Amino acid sequence: MTPTCLRAVIYARYSSDMQNPASIEDQIRLCRMHAEREGWEVVACYEDRATSGASILRPGIQRLLRNAQEQHFDIVVSEALDRLSRNQADIAQLYQTLSFADVGIQTLSEGPVNEMHIGLKGTMNALFLKDLAAKTHRGLEGRVRKGKSAGGKSYGYDVVRSLREDGELNRGDLSINQDEAAIILRIFEAYSDGQSPGKIADMLNREGIPGPRAPNWNKSTIHGNPKRGTGILNNMLYVGERHWNRQTYKTDPRNGKRQSRLKAEADLCIAQVPDLRIVPQDLWEAVKTRQKSQAIKQSDSKAWQRRKPRFLFTGLIKCGCCGGGFSTIAKDRFGCSTSRNKGTSVCANRTTVARKDMERQILDLLSDHLMDPDLVEAFAKEYIAERNRLSAHKTDDRASKQKELNKVIKDQDILVNALLAGTPAARINDRMSHLEARQQQLEQDLASPPAPTSNLRIHPQMAHTYHARIKSLISELGDPNSEIEARDEIRGLIDKITVTPQPTGGKRMQPQLELHGALASILSLSLGAKGQPEQQKTSCEQEVVQSIVFMVAGVGFEPTTRTHVHMRKHCLGNVQ
Repeated sequence: MTPTCLRAVIYARYSSDMQNPASIEDQIRLCRMHAEREGWEVVACYEDRATSGASILRPGIQRLLRNAQEQHFDIVVSEALDRLSRNQADIAQLYQTLSFADVGIQTLSEGPVNEMHIGLKGTMNALFLKDLAAKTHRGLEGRVRKGKSAGGKSYGYDVVRSLREDGELNRGDLSINQDEAAIILRIFEAYSDGQSPGKIADMLNREGIPGPRAPNWNKSTIHGNPKRGTGILNNMLYVGERHWNRQTYKTDPRNGKRQSRLKAEADLCIAQVPDLRIVPQDLWEAVKTRQKSQAIKQSDSKAWQRRKPRFLFTGLIKCGCCGGGFSTIAKDRFGCSTSRNKGTSVCANRTTVARKDMERQILDLLSDHLMDPDLVEAFAKEYIAERNRLSAHKTDDRASKQKELNKVIKDQDILVNALLAGTPAARINDRMSHLEARQQQLEQDLASPPAPTSNLRIHPQMAHTYHARIKSLISELGDPNSEIEARDEIRGLIDKITVTPQPTGGKRMQPQLELHGALASILSLSLGAKGQPEQQKTSCEQEVVQSIVFMVAGVGFEPTTRTHVHMRKHCLGNVQ
């Protein structure tokens, strides 16, 4: 690559599996031809296959944005602006992000993209998505009213493909899958006989019967949500009725995830399809009767579930056998969610932990066992080695940039001599402007001071400060004025807590807790890095605070895997 040409990257996308995957290659080919005509060098290609442009949370575009911030290229080439995004807010944000990184956008359809394109095309793309959704919804409703499927395939059915007389493909027809229909009948009969969804899931998993969308059955796959019509026991198609338009989906702009919302009953579309009935009416009614009685019992006996309590360590506890979550299974006890939802054939960890006992033991580990001198020294050695390695890499990078800067200056001298020799200025101006821009960029990069090698020393009071502060936080848990902040700080010190059953000499098993600490947060607490003015820190404290920022940034250093702070506690009692 010569210093004069722009570094270009290509972005290509197609929206769904129904489109031809070759369109990605076609887009890249056309964009590459355009870049060659402009004299740009293509340094990378980014793509997202079968991904909607309604959200910017796509792996390809996210990698492009990260590399743009690192100044890996100068311009983005795409077939059209709607390939980058169809969302009005996302395309504006993308344009601002690339502009801040001094990266331009050029498309084959719009040419060089500026603010006017972002406003007009963003609005047009947003209206297109809204109009497309309305037309799609209208078309699906028409298919449902004709007794056809509106998409998707329920467990127990196969999609039927056939040709019409005009040669077109018939779509939306289903037929009963007899093997899966037999499983459905077993589920309905077992539930009507008094078995719980968890026991039914365990039975099917032990027999090796694959689930509808996963290798294993889950109890929620069976009982679902009666109000939303989800789950095997609530699928109206099994009694010959196709219910459609029961709920709508909205995309949360904060995370790009779709959330379902129930529609009014008047919007529900029902079509009779008696040839698809699998479950007899009397068996269906028996299941519905038991569901209602179970709902009443659960409402009376598990009122605590409606409050959705968030305990001190909710979401941080993991099963040491399967890696699944340890969630609330009773008012004051935690247990393995995978074992209870899918059965002991998937995870045999049936031990439970009393919430109060576990919280007491974890707080003891935090206050009495973490941050001993050996752990602090292990971190310091690992940190110094990694920081110096990256510093050496940056030194090599500076040397290569200095070499390139010397070549750029030399090339400029050659152009000046050519101009003095009579070469027309029109042939030299563009090349000279590129060289001057590159020279300015290289000089700015080299003007920043090189990263110094680390000479971190262990602060003798670091561990003592940590223990004093963690005990202070624990004492604040009972104070209404400071409890919320104290809970958040304590949770931030923990990466995860694993619970593993251990034999006690007999048949009974007791849970063993293992605490994995978040090292950067622990150091931050021990140094008082949060909120403390920089000028009040010692030189050692400033160095470690820099290391915390360095680790959180994730530049080549993974503290929670390479220097894992963990502490194992002996078996707890009070086990069910």
